[in-house]
Amino acid sequence: MKTIGKLTLSSVWGIAVFVALLFVPAGTLHYWQGWVFLIVFALSTWIPSLYLLRTNPAALERRMRAGPLSETRLLQKVIISIALLSLLGMVVLSVLDHRFGWSSVPATVSLVGDVLVALGLAVCMLVVIQNGYAAANVTVESDQRLASTGLYGLVRHPMYTGNVILMIGIPLALGSYWGLVLILPGLVVLGLRIRDEEELLGQELAGYQEYRRRVHYRLVPYVW
Repeated sequence: MKTIGKLTLSSVWGIAVFVALLFVPAGTLHYWQGWVFLIVFALSTWIPSLYLLRTNPAALERRMRAGPLSETRLLQKVIISIALLSLLGMVVLSVLDHRFGWSSVPATVSLVGDVLVALGLAVCMLVVIQNGYAAANVTVESDQRLASTGLYGLVRHPMYTGNVILMIGIPLALGSYWGLVLILPGLVVLGLRIRDEEELLGQELAGYQEYRRRVHYRLVPYVW
C-alpha cells in the first residue's frame, strides 16, 4: 500500500477510535471540549504528516510503523503496550470526570490544554523533520546517522518531551483534573523506555556515547 493510502487509512481509523473514546463515555455529543480536542489533535497530526508526505515520505513511513507489534525488543513491546493502555485510560477517565463533575475545570484551562496538545504534537513532528530516522519504534537502521543538533542539542529524547507535554494537555483539554493522575505511570513507563532505548543506541549507533557525554539531559533540560 502506498504511503498516502496508509496515511488516509490511519487517519480515518484514528479519528474513529477517538470519537468512540470521547463520546461514548461522555454519553452525549454535546461535549464541546471533546470536539475542540478532536479538531486540534487532527489538525496537529494531519498538517505535519502531509508536509512529511511531500518532503520526506520515508520518515512518515517510520512514524506510521507504531505499536507493540512494530517493536523488536520484548521489553519495548511490554512498555509500549502499557503506555498505550495508560493513554487510553487517561482519555476515558478525563471524559468520565467531565461527565460526572468530579472536578470543575474552567473553559480557559481547557483551552490552555488544547494549546499544550498542539504544542506537544508540534514538538514530536519537529523532531521527525529534524531527524528523519526518528521512528515510532525503538530500532537502529544500518545507514542511520546520529542527530545532535536542533532539539537534540537540548535533550537526548525530544520526541518524548513532546509526549509529556501532550500527556499534560489531554486531561485539561477534556475538562478534567483527575486525568492528570495517570501522568505518573506514563512517566514511569517513559523512563523505562528511555533507559532501554539508550542501551540499544549506545551499542549500535555510532557516536552516541560521546553524544550522551555532551548532552546531559534525557527529557527536560536541567531536570533529567
